Amino acid sequence: MFSGIIEEFATVVAIKKDRENIDFTLKCSFVDELSIDQSVAHNGVCLTVVEIKDGTYTVTAMKETLDRTNLGLLKVGDKVNVERSMLMNGRLDGHIVQGHVDETATCIAMADADGSTYFTFEYPENREMAKKGYFTVDKGSVTVNGVSLTVCTPTSNTFQVAIIPYTFEHTNFCDIKVGTVVNLEFDILGKYIARLQSL
Repeated sequence: MFSGIIEEFATVVAIKKDRENIDFTLKCSFVDELSIDQSVAHNGVCLTVVEIKDGTYTVTAMKETLDRTNLGLLKVGDKVNVERSMLMNGRLDGHIVQGHVDETATCIAMADADGSTYFTFEYPENREMAKKGYFTVDKGSVTVNGVSLTVCTPTSNTFQVAIIPYTFEHTNFCDIKVGTVVNLEFDILGKYIARLQSL
């Protein structure tokens, strides 16, 4: 479980395809604190550390993960938002994030907000998925590339988020532009409520 408060971004240093899987090797400041089998969220995707070597660590993404997320688009040198799993003895500064990405969205607009930036994202409109809780609500929570954010002006398949300068500088939002594909995890509470209503 995660909070959506990004610790930093890691840099992809190697990518290796292994049949339908891809091994990503990354470098970040806390590599020496990691252990094999530890969960780390990468752009919001929970992946298991499988190797630690020479100041880097490696995680494996399987086909299901690659099909649902933007990880298959990564290239060597790209920045990836990373967050280690949440400690249960502290404050929950973001919201409950599982690290189970639901789908991708595309940035369709950016606008200056006099110091901050509004990003607008669009995802495929699907009524059946919406009935299962795959939607956003005004002032609700959404996770974009692993970042816990508050929704503004949602429609049936778009929403805005306002990114303050600190978040812009310390996450890979600094690399997002119109056309960039991001990972989305909708709020788990909304999914549970939608499921209860369908019973």
